[in-house]
Amino acid sequence: MARKIQNKHPLGINSDTLKETERFLMKTVQYRTFGAEIDCLLANSPIPRNSTILSLDPKLDEHGILCVGGRLNKSDFDARLKNPTIIPGDSHLARLLVHHHHSRVKHQGRTFTEGAVRSAGLWITGAKRVISSLIYKCVSCRKLRGRQQYQKMADLPSDRLMPSPPFTYVGLDTFGPWFVVTRRTRGGQANNKRWAVLFTCLTTRAIHIEVVEELSSSSFINALRRFISIRGPVKELRSDRGTNFVGATDALKINVVNVEDNSIKRFLDDERTKWIFNPPQSSHMGGVWERMIGVTRRILDSMLAETRHRHLTHEVLSTFMAEVSAIVNARPIVPISSDPQSPEILTPAILLTQKTNHEVEPMELCDSKDLLRSQWQRVQSLANTFWNRWRQEYLHTLQPRRKWFQDQRNVLQGDLVLLNEKNSARNDCPMAVVERAFPSSDGKVRKVELRIMRGGKITRYIRPVTELVTLLSPNSDTS
Repeated sequence: MARKIQNKHPLGINSDTLKETERFLMKTVQYRTFGAEIDCLLANSPIPRNSTILSLDPKLDEHGILCVGGRLNKSDFDARLKNPTIIPGDSHLARLLVHHHHSRVKHQGRTFTEGAVRSAGLWITGAKRVISSLIYKCVSCRKLRGRQQYQKMADLPSDRLMPSPPFTYVGLDTFGPWFVVTRRTRGGQANNKRWAVLFTCLTTRAIHIEVVEELSSSSFINALRRFISIRGPVKELRSDRGTNFVGATDALKINVVNVEDNSIKRFLDDERTKWIFNPPQSSHMGGVWERMIGVTRRILDSMLAETRHRHLTHEVLSTFMAEVSAIVNARPIVPISSDPQSPEILTPAILLTQKTNHEVEPMELCDSKDLLRSQWQRVQSLANTFWNRWRQEYLHTLQPRRKWFQDQRNVLQGDLVLLNEKNSARNDCPMAVVERAFPSSDGKVRKVELRIMRGGKITRYIRPVTELVTLLSPNSDTS
């Protein structure tokens, strides 16, 4: 007589024992939540009208498990689809089953997971809420599709809101390069690269551009000296902590302005200038000068399109930069009024040049003292007009936030995060631990220090929270 072959579980558990265990767990969980309904069914009495599963027309199967009665009993569907097992949505068993089927569909969305649960013959009460909650807390889903962090947009710094002499508070950045003709040879011509340093006044929104021959500390100091000689002393410089301003890049063999060089430090100390850096990879924190670089590039591209490449020399490029500065500084910084009584437009050039585009009425003959006095009064009048309109018309345009309107949970020390790198796919982005959080003056955390493993060594980075995706937090219920 052939021996009965029994299916074995991969862990060596008898399949019949496994099924009995599943039935026992389901009946135990069902009786805790739907005990009154089960007792009524066993006694062949009506289910209470206040039952949460009354619309499912529940019944007991041959094993005593509560199932959906429904209206599909005459269909030729499989029994699991006609009469799925009812599982309370607030039970731990429901969460385990949802997690199991969510993993089987490879961490897809709620529709995929709910379909897999229903196909398995399970009817979880409040399934949409249970599945959505699990997907929200799923670390794998956050790693694959989690939204990057953000925090409510910060208030503007005081150096953008207080009247001050032009270019007292300055944001700067470098851009380029361009190839220029340096000398002509028998075989053709020799080309060299040129870069530009753009200085933006944070108060008046005026710009100043200096052309440099190379991105080096000495070349940058010369550009800064030319800028200060023309525009006057600078109290604060702001810039990104980008590759152009990183000192420890000798191994990368790239041109940089080493702001940690002693020569730059001495120059800044002599000029009593403070240099403030934004965190790396946070261009949105320097939008006031990033915007000006974009405008400058577009104007310059239009100029270069009208010039043959072989005729672009250092002198021509410097002239173009001066013309670009004039165009940008002549732009309106407030909406243009349609009132015919006030045709003047408010531009940075008014304060820089103390001139307007309107023709000056001829003055009557007078002695030199009266002439000087009238010219001085005109200059003062233009400056006063600019600052009065700057307060009345320009400042209120900075009031509304353009995005990031609501407070968000702060990224805290100990959080496990995904560092989103622009040149890496989500699966290749490294995970990191938040080692320190840096709250702003309003208590919101917008930059953090991360501890990450690179090449078998522990490395620390400072990054804005907009580059992070929170995976786990020991300080809140995210797991």
